[in-house]
Amino acid sequence: MSTPFLRALLTRARKTLLVPLTSFNISKPLSTTLLPLNPLKPSPTFNPFSSRVPSTWHAALLSTEAPLSGSSSPSFTADKPKGKKKSLKKSRFDFTKVDAKLLPTIILVGRPNVGKSALFNRLIRRREALVYNTPGDHVTRDVREGIAKLGDLRFRVLDSAGLETAATSGTILSRTAEMTGNVLSRSQFAIFLIDVRDGLQPLDLDVGQWLRKHAPDIRTIVVMNKSESLDEQGLLAVAAGEAHKLGFGDPVAISAETGLGMAELYEILRPILEDYMLQLPTEEKNEDGVDCEMESGDENVPLQLAIVGRPNVGKSTLLNTLLQEKRVLVGPEAGLTRDSIRAQFRFDNRTIFLVDTAGWLERSGREKGPSSLSIIQSRKNLMRAHIVALVLDGEEIAKKKNSMNHAEVVIARQAIEEGRGLVVVVNKMDLLRGKNNNSLLDKVLEAVPQEIQTVIPQVTGIPVVFISALEGKGRAAVMHQVLDTYQKWCLRLPTARLNRWLRKVMSRHSWKDLATQPKIKYFTQVKARPPTFVAFLSGKAQLSDTDLRFLTKSLKEDFDLGGIPIRITQRSIQRKAPDAKSSKTKSRSLPRIGLRGGSDKRSHSSDTSPC
Repeated sequence: MSTPFLRALLTRARKTLLVPLTSFNISKPLSTTLLPLNPLKPSPTFNPFSSRVPSTWHAALLSTEAPLSGSSSPSFTADKPKGKKKSLKKSRFDFTKVDAKLLPTIILVGRPNVGKSALFNRLIRRREALVYNTPGDHVTRDVREGIAKLGDLRFRVLDSAGLETAATSGTILSRTAEMTGNVLSRSQFAIFLIDVRDGLQPLDLDVGQWLRKHAPDIRTIVVMNKSESLDEQGLLAVAAGEAHKLGFGDPVAISAETGLGMAELYEILRPILEDYMLQLPTEEKNEDGVDCEMESGDENVPLQLAIVGRPNVGKSTLLNTLLQEKRVLVGPEAGLTRDSIRAQFRFDNRTIFLVDTAGWLERSGREKGPSSLSIIQSRKNLMRAHIVALVLDGEEIAKKKNSMNHAEVVIARQAIEEGRGLVVVVNKMDLLRGKNNNSLLDKVLEAVPQEIQTVIPQVTGIPVVFISALEGKGRAAVMHQVLDTYQKWCLRLPTARLNRWLRKVMSRHSWKDLATQPKIKYFTQVKARPPTFVAFLSGKAQLSDTDLRFLTKSLKEDFDLGGIPIRITQRSIQRKAPDAKSSKTKSRSLPRIGLRGGSDKRSHSSDTSPC
């Protein structure tokens, strides 16, 4: 039967239909009902010239062609019943009222390039971890931590580096695997990710054996990532059958990039997380109705500290020293850190968020891959920080007899322009100690603060701390300088005190021309973090750049505001000219007031005296 003849036949069948639509059975496919076994011999039950058409033909017609426009008959595109979407069951436990330290911890493990960092970003609802398609390289090298928000569930999630069990001892891969094994000890659950597009690889089986060896008591959930393409082709059942070989139960198909399957992941995590929280002692739970993720009050606001510097100056070693644990990967290789690692700790009853950034490099336009993303991420963390700790290499300073190179000057000036507090940390001072280096050590201790003040004249009194992060010396000195700089950065001065100070300062300032000397009406602080002041001037005369530098220097010296940027702006107060109507009204009212008073002179002088 030819295609035009069949099309005309089906069109005539639709127009001459007399059987109601609701009586048809559309469960059979088109291939078994539409065409007879022999196309040359039509089916005896079908008459092409009859006005009635079998129900199977009409059902096939409705399933292949679109309904006519304006037709009131219902459309049947499938035999699946239309039902309401299943609403997710809410958790019986309020995770938002639990202290972050008591939340369950889930670690993301798997071989390299399976989407662990993408799932981490999806769970914490921020693009914090670097995501880049590098099949032959590892983007993530350190363990990143965050608070996951999956529906009404809250838990701590750890993003680990890709595991390669056959890595040579002492290499970067073996050190990352060792660090992941150490983090497993403080995790209660694990999400084992595999790439469903590549299928089950031998390395996935090795990672599964590694998990059974190092974490036998941890509940592991297999997640098949990157399943958005296989969902359309119907190959998920085959992939799930392969994932059963890992021996961790039924897998979950998700797509961390698009968010597919997150509802199914929620349904699996909800009961096990609830059981974990119900097993905790009652006195440890925080049920006071306060969300522990946000702290109220200026004194309880976490301090944001960013550690920046050139590659291989000891930034990651300093972070491990401040945290007093092996938190990030360290080694002699330059550019070892790629992600900006965030960590939280307490010092002197204050919560501090510490950020270890990648080595700061000048962008030449030739960077590709994760290195270009690391540079952008380091600059973003610099703008988010409150205090910036610029780390210098003491050994290199002693060799080159130069405190800061161009890249480090750029970092310091950008921190000042962004209004951040600055603390300079000179690391690797242990390499300068010894009998032969005593004179060199003294020269470095004396010359570095002077050169820094010369290179960065915008801010005076920048604190400089000399430490040895490898030996763990100087931790308390660095943190005390950071807290002291932060207190200055948040300082607020009352207006009355500022105006008393202003009268003393203006009296000792030498003006070039007293006739054109600007008159400051009053001086006030409008904001802190960093301290910002406004000078209100009467008249059209403005403060020159020399006058502003004099006021800035006097503020830093008199109120001990060294190491932080200070901003001073000026505004003019224009005198309002009296209107003609108001002057006529005032002149007319003066005799009346004089009549009511005892003396015309006294009433006239009292009304016309300037305020």
